[in-house]
Amino acid sequence: MKAIINGRLVLPDTTLDHHVLLYEGDTIADIVPQDAVNLDNCETVIEAEGAFVMPGFINEHIHGCAGVDTMDEDVAALPKMQQVLPATGVTSFLPTTMTYDRPRIEAALQRIRQAKRNPGARILGAHMEGPFISKTYKGAQKESNISVADFSWLEPYDDVVKIITLAPETLQGKAFLEACAKHDIIVSVGHSAATYEEVRSIMADCPFYHITHLFNAMTPLHHRKPGIVGAALLDPHAHCELICDNLHVHPAAQELVYHMKGQDGIILITDSLRACLLADGESELGGQKVFVRNGEARLADGTLAGSIAPMHEVVHHFFVNSKAPLHEVVAMATVNPARDLGVCDRLGSLAKGKLADIVIISPDDFRVKKTLIGGEIVYTA
Repeated sequence: MKAIINGRLVLPDTTLDHHVLLYEGDTIADIVPQDAVNLDNCETVIEAEGAFVMPGFINEHIHGCAGVDTMDEDVAALPKMQQVLPATGVTSFLPTTMTYDRPRIEAALQRIRQAKRNPGARILGAHMEGPFISKTYKGAQKESNISVADFSWLEPYDDVVKIITLAPETLQGKAFLEACAKHDIIVSVGHSAATYEEVRSIMADCPFYHITHLFNAMTPLHHRKPGIVGAALLDPHAHCELICDNLHVHPAAQELVYHMKGQDGIILITDSLRACLLADGESELGGQKVFVRNGEARLADGTLAGSIAPMHEVVHHFFVNSKAPLHEVVAMATVNPARDLGVCDRLGSLAKGKLADIVIISPDDFRVKKTLIGGEIVYTA
């Protein structure tokens, strides 16, 4: 048996002090009062020193970091992401593709399938961001690669693709949505010019759906045209991704979303690109040049091109800005994505019988002190 002691355990419904987290092999064995444990019987004791002990973060929307990207043809790119991400508290993620041509996207999905077996941060599948999107709200996606929704792209990779971002107003009927539901693929509304009415009508039959990086690359909230943002805030079936780097979404807007959606309706993401964890300079995303300066990544025309914020910073920003309880904020980066991705039986919270994917975070600056995946220490600051 192994133990983590003197930590503040962040559970789905509370933060628990004066308890010990026990784990054996790759699984959490129990959480018990500290005076009920004889530490002499533990082969390993990790001293948390008053830090927060949380489930590992699940990042469902990330293009790259540390100089590599999901779309890179180099087979070493994904393994590098898997090794680097635990330093940001991420223990599971969905490598996210860009709007490229079909052969390039399929090659990326094949690499993701192969990389699921690698050590390091767990790859739970892929998030396809495009190419079935709107030219009007393409954002940093390349317009020449945008195409009409075709499920034949996804069907050979239904073991890999977990989320597909698309513009619902471009669909021909609901056959595509029905196929996604049949294959357990989450549809996420994004890079879209849809009206409020179109979103509510087209997505009405979905038990739930996602909103790709709420506020960004979509029709905005207006008092006479509520747009996608209005639909996202009002529809309880819409689970909203949020990039909380304090650039993509203003702190006040983050607080507003918390009051509208609550703990269960928000999923914190980074949407980070290869420039994340690197110094300022020229970078790349989706075949286009990106220029990083003073914490901002933009295309040559000034368009925001994803985030360079790591996950622990995103979670901290939302904690400060929303004024929500810590356990609720952590759930937005753990419980909620695990629930929607269908892995909450083994990931997403500190509970007996779940995998020992654990991150220890300093309460002072919210930096990652230690990360465990399957009970093994994979990162120490």
